[in-house]
Amino acid sequence: MPDAAEVAAINATHFADTGLSPADLLFVFGTREDAELRAETGFALWRDGLCRWAIVSGGVTPGAEASECEIIKAEMVARGMPAEKILEEHRAMNTGENVIFSLPVIDAALGLHNIRSVICLGNSWTARRYAMTLHRHWPEVAKMLVTIDSFATPRALWHTDPEFRRRVLREWDKIGPYMARGFIAQWP
Repeated sequence: MPDAAEVAAINATHFADTGLSPADLLFVFGTREDAELRAETGFALWRDGLCRWAIVSGGVTPGAEASECEIIKAEMVARGMPAEKILEEHRAMNTGENVIFSLPVIDAALGLHNIRSVICLGNSWTARRYAMTLHRHWPEVAKMLVTIDSFATPRALWHTDPEFRRRVLREWDKIGPYMARGFIAQWP
């Protein structure tokens, strides 16, 4: 169980939702969980004019028949986002691969130089690591962050829910080692 100081530090820095303004691209990081919520949120961001394009990145996880990309994109299209506005990356098995494998797809379709701002969309417990990973590989682009989760527990009380706490602490503990190994870069 984290102490009050660690809870405060995580609340202040790890849950890094940013202000939003219209972006050139929405980067949807794949997931095995909450795919419908992620698709719903991605669609809403597009519908509300906060992104012109999206890329969905995620491979086939053990036990699945379809890639995370295929599942999430289909849900976004079912809600009304045009399929041709959603770029696809089907190989990534982790956050680093999401970025590394997606950049050539983005470049081929849109040109990286044409993208000035990106909204990262992913799980709340992974939080700022999405933008930190993107920043490591694509520092030139402005990054915003939207996170989601399906926990009934309010985000500020994450430490009171055993499963939410486990996920947050697992991700929190990755930040230092990942920084040391050059997997992520300080952001913002």
